[in-house]
Amino acid sequence: MDAEPELVRVEVVGVRTHLSDDEIVVLLLDPDSSLVVPILIGPTEASAIAAAQAGIVPPRPMTHDLLRDALVAAGEPVHRVEITSLEEGVFHAALVLAGGQVVDSRASDAIAVALRFGCPVLCSAEVVAVAGVEVRPAATEDDVAQFREFLDHVTPEDFETGNEPGTGPGTEPRGPNG
Repeated sequence: MDAEPELVRVEVVGVRTHLSDDEIVVLLLDPDSSLVVPILIGPTEASAIAAAQAGIVPPRPMTHDLLRDALVAAGEPVHRVEITSLEEGVFHAALVLAGGQVVDSRASDAIAVALRFGCPVLCSAEVVAVAGVEVRPAATEDDVAQFREFLDHVTPEDFETGNEPGTGPGTEPRGPNG
């Protein structure tokens, strides 16, 4: 019998459109590994995910809202969502109901439902390792201030010597005002 896959909790970062080819992805972040898993989705699912994240409540229930309402009425809310595998480029998922039942799902639908229930989204650690893309941290205000300080004091000679700005031979160390 197959062992249960190790699951990690991921955050639904949001929906993004790749401008060059109009592909839409939902991004899942594993904060522990700093990897983002991009999942290609359709425009309908993208809209459903974005609406749930924005807290938009339609005047009449859309498909994912209807599913949530039906499961709540049946006394079987979704306890968690699991992205279980990646097979031939297709992400497979499951809704795990409060009673323990597991319902097969497309990943995009599972994520849209999870957002409506406010329940955790878990992803197979193997899927994160295989499909995850490293997150590059954005520059902080401190980083920008340090870079500006560098620019204020760098001279062409600093690049010739390989020294820090203002510390080359024959130069006096510069203070904050040059």
